[in-house]
Amino acid sequence: MPRQETPIELLCPGCGARLKVDPALRRVIDHEPAGAPAKVPELGQASEWLEREASRREAHFRASAEDIKIRSQVLERKFREALKKTAAEPVTRPQREIDLD
Repeated sequence: MPRQETPIELLCPGCGARLKVDPALRRVIDHEPAGAPAKVPELGQASEWLEREASRREAHFRASAEDIKIRSQVLERKFREALKKTAAEPVTRPQREIDLD
């Protein structure tokens, strides 16, 4: 039985939202948006902000691609285990009522 861990509460440094993260799942399980909207960067800082956002999107894309890769590996292993389990069972034909007469 997996052990129950208490969620970790964090504040997002970008928008100030409250996040609850499940340490076992490593995913956000609850989100409370911040009261005030995030401030808009000045025009001089726009290029820096765009570069940070581009790198953030790239990191998010790579993480989601890795999650999909791992998910497919898990499904493959589950399929192989189910195949092994069914291969060990004897093959029997279902009986029909007409065959029992």
